[in-house]
Amino acid sequence: MADIRKVRRRIKGVTNIAKITRAMEMIAASKMKKAQERGLAGRPYSEKIEQVIADLAALPEVEHQHPLLQRRPVEKIAVVHITPDRGQCGGLNANLNRRLGGFILEETAPVCVIPVGRKGRDFTVRSACDLRAEFTNLGDRPAFLETLPISHIVIDDYSNGVVDMVYISYAQFVSTMVQRPVMKPLLPVEPAAIPKGENVDYIYEPGAEAVLGGLLPRFVEMEIYHAILESIASEQSARMVAMRNATDSANELIGDLTLLYNKARQEAITKELLDITGGVAALE
Repeated sequence: MADIRKVRRRIKGVTNIAKITRAMEMIAASKMKKAQERGLAGRPYSEKIEQVIADLAALPEVEHQHPLLQRRPVEKIAVVHITPDRGQCGGLNANLNRRLGGFILEETAPVCVIPVGRKGRDFTVRSACDLRAEFTNLGDRPAFLETLPISHIVIDDYSNGVVDMVYISYAQFVSTMVQRPVMKPLLPVEPAAIPKGENVDYIYEPGAEAVLGGLLPRFVEMEIYHAILESIASEQSARMVAMRNATDSANELIGDLTLLYNKARQEAITKELLDITGGVAALE
């Protein structure tokens, strides 16, 4: 027979856990909506600046001498690895870190990592990766200026030849239920192909090459900032779903424990009745 007191204490403990996970789910849901709006709002700007760079790079007078456009033999790779600062968001952190680990193992050139977020930093430290810099505690609503140090390190290292290729790793927000780990090239900047009929002959002042040189660093800065916003939206979505699943599991366990508790009580009552009946029969 199950110990009634232990079952009762366990029901109380699981009930408290369910209340906590329910509260965390509601908090994540409120943050998720704001994070989704910020992440989705940045996509049109990112797509438009990519189109403008493609238009400029397609002009014949542009010689492609800007350092961020130059391609060279890859002797060292840098990865900007964006992860959450906290856990309790399902398998998001594990999927991101697994994607980075697989990438490092596949590459023949040495890889240095710039982790953005404590979970990515902890993984790179445990894995003895080459850390170029680390950035943590950006919060749930980082400003664009707060992410500029990350961009400056990436731009300076590539321009000075410290690294020959830069990738960015983050969780792309697809939907509330789906967050896709992405590893995509960041530098050198590869201008997007322009579909036929969409190339417009603009007049650029002070010149196409000068405008391109000013846009390229802004493009890298925006790509990193937008990836951070997407990662935050993915984190809050994954946390909301994880906390909802935890709450459902806790409620299911409470139901099972309540059934066990009722059975144990019924057994105890039946045993007491049998003892009383046996005692009465003995007296007679």
